[in-house]
Amino acid sequence: MALVELREIRKTYHLGGEVIHALDGVDLDVDQGDFTSIIGPSGSGKSTLMHILGCLDTPSSGSMNLDGMDIHDATPRQLAKVRGEKIGFVFQFFNLLPKLSVAQNVELPLIYKGASSRKRRERAMQALDLVNLEDRAKHRPSQLSGGQQQRVAIARALVNDPRIIFADEPTGNLDSHTGEMILETFCKLHEEGRTIMLVTHDPEIAALTPKKIEIRDGKIASDVDAKLSGQESRFKLNRPADA
Repeated sequence: MALVELREIRKTYHLGGEVIHALDGVDLDVDQGDFTSIIGPSGSGKSTLMHILGCLDTPSSGSMNLDGMDIHDATPRQLAKVRGEKIGFVFQFFNLLPKLSVAQNVELPLIYKGASSRKRRERAMQALDLVNLEDRAKHRPSQLSGGQQQRVAIARALVNDPRIIFADEPTGNLDSHTGEMILETFCKLHEEGRTIMLVTHDPEIAALTPKKIEIRDGKIASDVDAKLSGQESRFKLNRPADA
């Protein structure tokens, strides 16, 4: 069984007298260890799909199974539990709390779970080590570069050891060089066996991931596995992570 299975997913919105089909019959499987980009023009439905995959929104119809759990009939409390235990989120804007230290920002998901202070600090430092920022643990976000702040956000997404990480335009607020550093971080995490789904509007970024899903008008227009098609990712981990 796939880590995530979507079948005939539809999402409709009613605006005045008009019905908007944000997603229109989407079928999708995500396997453990996949690194997949979701690409499409503005309004194509890619962010709606990400929100449903991340249990931030529910479909109008269709079925979704996440790590063996039927999501369709889950209560808001159950969905919150799934998000807290199985999912990590990275967004375009880092969403760090300015008055907290780097380590305290990374600890936040563990606070919501009721972990002890010692456990929180231990896990936060482990997550910061994964993104090469353990030496910045006591800094405030304002003392970091944009790339470093995004790596803190990635550490925060990792601290609960989620089954899958969703990244929504994670390089959209960064310059091209720093954005490349962030993509290197995701590639490193993928090589370590993490499952990652990345939403982007940039075809050059999408071309770097082993799998690519293109969405147009609420439907999957193409689903490409680079290994199966004989095209390996062009991305190389050849720069130090100093952004």
